[in-house]
Amino acid sequence: MDNQEFIEKRRFIIQLGKALHKFGTPAYRLETHLQTVANTLGLDGYFLISPTSMTFVLQHDTDQEYNHVARVKPGELDLGSLARTDELVEELRTGQRTLSEAIARLAEIANKPNPYGPLLTLCAFGTAAAAFAMLMATSWNDVFWSGVIGLLIYPLAYSAEKSKRMAELVEPAASFVAGILACIISQFDASINIPVVILSGVIVFVPGLALTLGLAELAARDLMSGTMRIMDAMMLLFKLYFGAVLGVAIGSAILGQYVFIEPMPLPRWASWLAVPLLSAALVFIFKARLKDAPWGIFAGVLAFFSAMFGGIYLGDSIGIFFGAFVVGIYANLFSRWTKSPASIALLQGIVILVPGSKTYMGLNAFVSGQTLFNQPHLGPQLFLIFMSLIAGLIFSNVVIPPRSTL
Repeated sequence: MDNQEFIEKRRFIIQLGKALHKFGTPAYRLETHLQTVANTLGLDGYFLISPTSMTFVLQHDTDQEYNHVARVKPGELDLGSLARTDELVEELRTGQRTLSEAIARLAEIANKPNPYGPLLTLCAFGTAAAAFAMLMATSWNDVFWSGVIGLLIYPLAYSAEKSKRMAELVEPAASFVAGILACIISQFDASINIPVVILSGVIVFVPGLALTLGLAELAARDLMSGTMRIMDAMMLLFKLYFGAVLGVAIGSAILGQYVFIEPMPLPRWASWLAVPLLSAALVFIFKARLKDAPWGIFAGVLAFFSAMFGGIYLGDSIGIFFGAFVVGIYANLFSRWTKSPASIALLQGIVILVPGSKTYMGLNAFVSGQTLFNQPHLGPQLFLIFMSLIAGLIFSNVVIPPRSTL
């Protein structure tokens, strides 16, 4: 291998690693994938990945070695770009693209704008908020106002994509706005449950999935990355909670307290309708490709009903294990059938199971001493749910091994 070829190969691997990190690939999966790609290209590769840094060591024989260290920001899920990148690597492996063509295509994927645009994403934010309120089994009033708040805070998320300063502020700003809006709404709709509407309105920002991925990294003994991801998710949770408390405090001080009137509860079928609605909204929020959308929506439905069925016989917390186990097997089969990354179906299914809302409620109970619902043992239940999730995914990978590392 001449020096120019070595330079081109290492350039591709480094750009591939940065792109996959940007698209939200967990560290333990990314390290394994880069190792596989490096071996395919005839290089020895050693990688150390965390949410905020990347270290590459690439070598061929003993006279060609290159070290690269990069400072990066935690990635955000972009399932469409993840699938396109996986296809690109397969095209390179099978000789359908040259290395220079692959490098150009990778840059094109990494710089691709949101394929759905702001209008569809705005609708997805509102739908996700309303669907989550339906899952919480509150009332139609809460569902409607949660959807409205979800729509109104999307401009903050959109501006965070354009401004670095706003990106650092978006979580507390979103929950602060949600708190103020909920207090205003309560002045003419006394049946609104303020804490539930705030939580539903900002559910897109609640880092339940990040906490689950962090625990999965710890389970894979990627201790540094797992610890960093969990701490980052906890800080996001703290910022969300503080913004909500501040918004409600200011809103109550200006508008005064309100007298809550118990509304009619939702019918049971509403929560069943909420699952496909939430899964469909996640297609746009996670930027999944339309051809993968039915698989992702079905993954969410499968995860929910599997967990519900398991909960009937094993209890709600352990039922999550059954849901994660089933959706993990489904994702690995999906990967084998479609030759796509299992993450595309897995993450859209797991996000239905992750206890992001319960984590927020647990923080509320810890700080204020009050629970949003009648769940006095929320802390131990949270821990058990997270462990059930991770165990379900581990067992599913043993029963049906994934096709690829992504």
